[in-house]
Amino acid sequence: MAVGSADPRRRVPRTDVVLSDPRLATAARTLGRARVKTAVGSAQELARRGEIAPEEVVAHAVAALPARPGGLRPVVNATGVVLHTNLGRAPLSPAAVDAVVAAAGHTDVELDLVTGRRARRGRGTMEALAAAVPDAGAVHVVNNGAAALVLAATALAADREIIVSRGELVEIGDGFRLPDLLESTGARLREVGTTNRTALADYATAIGPRTGFVLKVHPSNFVVHGFTSAVPVAELATLDVPVVVDIGSGLLAPDPLLPDEPDAASTLRAGAALVTASGDKLLGGPQAGLLLGRAELVERLRRHPLARALRVDKLTLAALDATLQGPETPTWRALRASPGALRDRAERLRDEVSAAGHKAEVVAAAAVVGGGGAPGVELASWAVALPERYATALRLGEPPVLGRVERGRCLLDLRCVPPTMDDLVRDAVLRLAPCAPAV
Repeated sequence: MAVGSADPRRRVPRTDVVLSDPRLATAARTLGRARVKTAVGSAQELARRGEIAPEEVVAHAVAALPARPGGLRPVVNATGVVLHTNLGRAPLSPAAVDAVVAAAGHTDVELDLVTGRRARRGRGTMEALAAAVPDAGAVHVVNNGAAALVLAATALAADREIIVSRGELVEIGDGFRLPDLLESTGARLREVGTTNRTALADYATAIGPRTGFVLKVHPSNFVVHGFTSAVPVAELATLDVPVVVDIGSGLLAPDPLLPDEPDAASTLRAGAALVTASGDKLLGGPQAGLLLGRAELVERLRRHPLARALRVDKLTLAALDATLQGPETPTWRALRASPGALRDRAERLRDEVSAAGHKAEVVAAAAVVGGGGAPGVELASWAVALPERYATALRLGEPPVLGRVERGRCLLDLRCVPPTMDDLVRDAVLRLAPCAPAV
């Protein structure tokens, strides 16, 4: 690049001059002056080395800045995985988003506005959760499902034993394993039964003076078929010790769509003393750990010193409250999307991109729940199939559109894409050259 015969270092604009550019001044208001100044400094250094022209400093600094603060980029989930762990699992409902925005400033999170005195933290959210699961004597919320189980183990079984079936000692993701998690609390695991079969007698024989509780874990990310047997909660409840059940997925009441997925209400009615679950899976809310059960046990957990370290912030409380009391969540709608409507949308998308020269076809697809919810359940769906090379280009676009690669094709499954975003997906494809080389 020709930058003139004069020393480019003498022509590099001063920092204050560059920062006064309206584009950078606007960016500084949303991203922070320090971040913008760093981008300007990098652009100035490139100009001093002669790699860009001095008059290009502003444009280079603007291009180096993110479009929005926060660091996380919104993406379009066209993978057909409703609860995609790598994409943050459940997307929040509009009501929950509004609640988070409203809670971003000062709130009455621990204040009674009537009396002007301190109040129980997040009492409105706790009341909403208790109303959603009336079978629970009391409820509490921590920052994720694993934290709920850790708090239960620490408060009820530190220096004691937790009796658990060998077939339920699962790995919960990213290399974290349930046995390691529980033993980190100071509890000792008493494994009973075998990988595929455990009987009530196995639990009964293991119970002793050091037993803290019996733990039952729903294997929410795998399914074992064949010569298997497990003990239902109702039978475990006949033993003379508390039964703690980790249902995993956050389903609060029975759902005909997922008949094999345990729910909190039914589990409590079956005799569980305590149920733990996640808020960001089938419940469709923010990441949170739910604790529901006997009043005396929940209060014991709530008052434990560890509960302070695991407490949720005001934004989570607001989003959870709106999820519990608001309209249907995006997760609920995605699970129940009509295959016929999905096919119609896919055909419209195919027609629009095909008219611009893109090779596309509509194919039957199988979506899944994902995210540790209802393993093995497939949802009939429809997708637009594009050449495989489109997958990378769409993923690197703005906004990123994530499909899945299957049998040499890029499939865009619209089950998790709100209909209002169909045009966005279409435009993302149309921005690509129909005959672009493989990336």
